[in-house]
Amino acid sequence: MRAERGFALIVVLLVMAIVGVVGAEFAYSMRLEATAVRAYKDRILASHLAEAAFAQAVREIVAESSYVTFDEHGLLTFYRQDRLPLPQLPREKVDFEGGQYSYRITDEEARINLNASPPDRVDRLLQFCLGLDKSVRDVIGDSLQDWRDPNEEHRLNGAESDDFYLKLPLPYRAHNANLESTTELLQIHGVLETPAIFWGTPERPGLVDVVTVKTPGQTVNLNTATPCAMQALGLSDAKISEVMQQRHLAPYATLPSNLGVSGVGVTTQTFRIEAQGIVGGRVDARLTAIVQKPANATPPTVQILEWSSPR
Repeated sequence: MRAERGFALIVVLLVMAIVGVVGAEFAYSMRLEATAVRAYKDRILASHLAEAAFAQAVREIVAESSYVTFDEHGLLTFYRQDRLPLPQLPREKVDFEGGQYSYRITDEEARINLNASPPDRVDRLLQFCLGLDKSVRDVIGDSLQDWRDPNEEHRLNGAESDDFYLKLPLPYRAHNANLESTTELLQIHGVLETPAIFWGTPERPGLVDVVTVKTPGQTVNLNTATPCAMQALGLSDAKISEVMQQRHLAPYATLPSNLGVSGVGVTTQTFRIEAQGIVGGRVDARLTAIVQKPANATPPTVQILEWSSPR
């Protein structure tokens, strides 16, 4: 009898241990599932917050303004025809139902348009902004022209489908047309082998920071152009310093008569919006959009040229 009772006790203990393990595993699974559901809910909420930020940015863009330039904090500011600034809406960690949103507006026409710029402008951009050696600049410049032109004849330092791209481990053909997105640069000979040229480094910007393919032409806005872009346009260091000082006081309404370069304007209609949705103090959603403000549109509106919302 004692042996039977001892065996029964062991069985009960084993059953209780198994039940305990199963219960613990079930509780752990429930916690994981609850965490996953909460994370999914937060991402959805953050996406809506980022879209709210985009809508608020559009509200600023479609306001009745004539010029844009930067304020003392480096924020893009909209100006009326009389060159008086319009009030800025809050852009940083704005409280909204369920969380917060932030957004940044930049002038897309402060960038160099690779589809419209002559080769010497692109070469100066690669030299002064990215600090690339001439041999590297020649490869990128020729390959960019080969990528865009409609034929399959490569330039001296360039590349086309048959002689280069189709021989890669993952082959593809040259676009043979204008770039539709700046990310195409990562497929072009010269940038393909060194992605840091596109993405930049802690010491230098990358092409992603200074170029575009979405502006209407090759004109760069003097009121927002970076020193890097102005160097690519051919302005001297002294002239760049003068421009920076003048536009800090008020945006240019007309071009200076002694500027000495072409491809420059003082207005813009193309903007980049970078928005964030913040839930629980954490950025859970981001989106980047390039929009264009059509002239004389009634009611005021924007056309979305590019939309990116990485997951």
